[in-house]
Amino acid sequence: MKKFYFLVISVFLMGSAWAQQNEPFHDSRYCRHFPEQHDTPEYAYRNDWQSDLVHDYDVTFYFLDINVSATSIDVSGTVEIHARVVAETFETFAFELNQDLSVEEIIFNDVAASDYTRDGDNVLVTVPALAAGDTFVAKITYGGTPPTGGFFSGITNDYSNTWQKNMTWTLSEPFAAKDWWPCKQVLTDKADSVWVFLTTASNTMAGSNGLLTNVTDMGDNQFRYEWKSNYPIAYYLISFAVSDYQDYSIYAKPEEMNGDSILVQNFLYNHPNYLPQNQTNIDAVVPMIELFSDLYVLYPFKDEKYGHCITLLGGGMEHQTMTTIGGWSFNLVSHELGHMWFGDNVTCATWSDIWVNEGFATYSNYLAQEKLNGWNAGQNFMIGTQNNVMSSSGGSVYVPPSDATPDNIWRIFDGRLSYDKGAAIIHVLRHEINNDTVFFDVMSTYQTLFKDSTATGDDFRMVAEEVTGLDLEQFFDQWYYGQGYPKYDIEWYMTGDHLDMFVTQSTSSLTPLFQMTMDYKLTFSDNTDTLVRLYQQTNLDHFVVPVSKQVTSIQVDPNNWTFERVNSIILGQDELIGDKQYFSVYPNPVQDVLHVNLTSLSDHSNLFITDMSGKTVLTYTPESLTNQIDVSVLPNGTYLVYLRSNGESHVRKLIK
Repeated sequence: MKKFYFLVISVFLMGSAWAQQNEPFHDSRYCRHFPEQHDTPEYAYRNDWQSDLVHDYDVTFYFLDINVSATSIDVSGTVEIHARVVAETFETFAFELNQDLSVEEIIFNDVAASDYTRDGDNVLVTVPALAAGDTFVAKITYGGTPPTGGFFSGITNDYSNTWQKNMTWTLSEPFAAKDWWPCKQVLTDKADSVWVFLTTASNTMAGSNGLLTNVTDMGDNQFRYEWKSNYPIAYYLISFAVSDYQDYSIYAKPEEMNGDSILVQNFLYNHPNYLPQNQTNIDAVVPMIELFSDLYVLYPFKDEKYGHCITLLGGGMEHQTMTTIGGWSFNLVSHELGHMWFGDNVTCATWSDIWVNEGFATYSNYLAQEKLNGWNAGQNFMIGTQNNVMSSSGGSVYVPPSDATPDNIWRIFDGRLSYDKGAAIIHVLRHEINNDTVFFDVMSTYQTLFKDSTATGDDFRMVAEEVTGLDLEQFFDQWYYGQGYPKYDIEWYMTGDHLDMFVTQSTSSLTPLFQMTMDYKLTFSDNTDTLVRLYQQTNLDHFVVPVSKQVTSIQVDPNNWTFERVNSIILGQDELIGDKQYFSVYPNPVQDVLHVNLTSLSDHSNLFITDMSGKTVLTYTPESLTNQIDVSVLPNGTYLVYLRSNGESHVRKLIK
């Protein structure tokens, strides 16, 4: 495991009419890590706890030398765990292996270990005492048929009727590596390197992490594919896929490499029609690698490769240097490639912080659309993302630890929150920074500082604050930890050479206020327009904007930087608006509950609602600056809402 030390950063610091739609967004534009229709696993996690003893050592190297098949999920062989002791005393070696797999032999530092117990999926081995700093090699021989079924099975076998191929592949995220090999499932303990040797039938090929260093004929119609990686790797990113494949290799040439190249190795179905039908989409990964290398840092695993193993997986899984993938859509390929930076090079330190994997991979998908397919393509992607976020009112990007458990995997990988809201708030942050040079400096600095290691959402915040000089505590409290999104009711009018805007912000859920910068497009009577940036600090803000021409309309967030609902934009009457005491009412029109926000409150404040004849139909004494009044009993019609305070009277028009 890489030891990480944070360094203090010193840097010098130095905006077409689109709109979010009200309809819920149905995600058909890209296949994520999971299917939209949640499948039900055929088996449950019968043991979702982990022995604390796995924290007594630090893994330095994994060596998997195993037998696999394209026609079966059976797995057998030997796994070596090389490690260094970190506990003061070490007398028990603990690892994880699904109890459906048998342990045939354990060799610890070249001595057979016969004294071990199995407790659920924990294997506890009594070993000669070691001290902190001592090293050991544990060699575990095992085999059997793992459990399977459901999207998050550790190992899956399937058959393609279209291409007439059997295949087997693994997907260990988040807790299923132990379903197919002996391991330590701790995110913060990345192995420094890994070898994966896969012995399989000679009419198939097996893909994995790193470089294919050799293919050895083992006799009896068996070949061994010997993959080696010298980059740190998290347990769940170790993988294999086996089928009747063909190797289609191409090369990417990021500008920084000055003409040198990165191998892009694809294991595709060995069928004469497969490559011709998919080659254009497969080749599209090359400019993506070059783009992300330019925007972030150079592809993190350049000395080995990037690649894909095609399977029937319903989406993709970002196995380090060789994604397991179910198709070649632009969005899927760019999303999984983005994970090589966000998820593989820098990995979430806890499953609660899955945002630093999935939110940023989804945002990488957006950047690929914007930079490679054009601004309109990027807008379409972001609008769909934002609409999906707002298809429900609440939900936090951060996953509470109580929800980040094996029996709640779908909360960790919630498409609306971990993926889409995660990407949407990065877009909001980019807008707040308002300088793309600085924004991408944040991204590259984060990649550099946490390279080969793990990070949390707050680690990213720390980097962003250092690079930008901004205090982002409020931003993270409301967008990352908070819930919901803002909603706006705006009333405006012209007074001489300035525009008065009274902006009321309510919210969809628990977060009471989103302090944020909002763009407003002002259109003038001569059909010209301008963009103004206004920072909302309270639920009701009064902005005075100098203008030299008559404003005819106002549009909120014309370029879709933020995600919000606009309830109303009303041209007000300045004679009805006092300059000493102002209040707002929303929504307008209203159905059942009227929200009334005051700019100030006194002991003599009272609210009256009258019909158009002047008859008082409802009275209310405000107790705070924000108030809710039940108006469900009022007949539909037009009313006036009066605020009387300290001898002054102010009125708003209301439609029920």
